[in-house]
Amino acid sequence: MAKTIVLYYSATGTTKRVAEAVAQKLDADIFEFDAAQPYTDADLNWHDPNSRTSVEQHTSQSRVDINPDLPDISGYDNVVIGHPIWWGIPPRMVASLIDHLDLNGKHLSLFATSGGSSYDRSQSFVERTVKDNDYDVVVNQGAVLSTSRVDNWVKQQNLK
Repeated sequence: MAKTIVLYYSATGTTKRVAEAVAQKLDADIFEFDAAQPYTDADLNWHDPNSRTSVEQHTSQSRVDINPDLPDISGYDNVVIGHPIWWGIPPRMVASLIDHLDLNGKHLSLFATSGGSSYDRSQSFVERTVKDNDYDVVVNQGAVLSTSRVDNWVKQQNLK
């Protein structure tokens, strides 16, 4: 039987709730990743163009250091990454996470939570990051989810 892990980042708890629902539906293990320097409320203030996240998200190709205590994913067939959408794309730490994982031979699915964005720019961001790492990985189409949309999304994923 294929093994699945759900890795997620949640600033407000919204993505955590969806990640838990996805993990339950897939009978998957779950792990929360975070920035090495956790975000404060001031860092997350998207109304402030000088806030940490505003600067990070608007700096092309930037990376955010993540906590190094990531799980060993070698025993998993499927990797699911959940994240919020900030300024139309995943937080820059998602690229750092992808950089640190050996995704070769895996099926990768992604979902996000957002108050108004679609997943189009996030999908391009993830596919570019995977390509930059030269991974041999199947990247499924991601989506913006709420807990009520988890069942349909899971059915659409091409997981092993």
